[in-house]
Amino acid sequence: MSRTLRAVMILFLVASCGMGGRSGPPPGNLDNACAILAERPQYKRAFRATERRWGVPVHVQMATIHQESKFDGNARTPFRYVLGVIPMGRQSSAYGYSQALDGTWDEYKRDTRRFSARRNDIDDATDFMGWYMAKSYERLGIPLHDARNQYLAYHEGRTGFSRGSYNAKPWLLRVSANVEERSRLYQAQLMSCNGRGFGVL
Repeated sequence: MSRTLRAVMILFLVASCGMGGRSGPPPGNLDNACAILAERPQYKRAFRATERRWGVPVHVQMATIHQESKFDGNARTPFRYVLGVIPMGRQSSAYGYSQALDGTWDEYKRDTRRFSARRNDIDDATDFMGWYMAKSYERLGIPLHDARNQYLAYHEGRTGFSRGSYNAKPWLLRVSANVEERSRLYQAQLMSCNGRGFGVL
């Protein structure tokens, strides 16, 4: 093997390892938790690590990510337009799997000292979600398995949740109910595929 070819192969290997849990295209079947984990083994590792560290169940993490980004690590909010044609920036700074806002993401990095964390990395995104939900349990008493209310606090912020701001948003109440329903669906699916080596519950 030539020296040049060997160097190219080493560079390719290093680059591929450096990607870690960075985003690729979303999994093909988002309605089946077992299919998601089979297609993206790195997701399983990330979900389990977050569950161990923060106590947030895998199915709650998955249902929240489904709602926020449909498992698209590069997801962003749509652009705003003036007169229907002039772009005026995006609706918010939300980005990545967890759709974390700039300010909240910065708070997470400071609090956890994960200064190199990236929102398009599944490991960092799930850890952020676990951190946020654990804080919601600590400050608001929302159980970690309560996908509906954890999602409402996630969307509205803890202050908004404590004020009941979601009650003035019927659309958000519908969305949170959908997150709860999907969480239960994923939980049942994960229990059924657990015997096929996924070992997530």
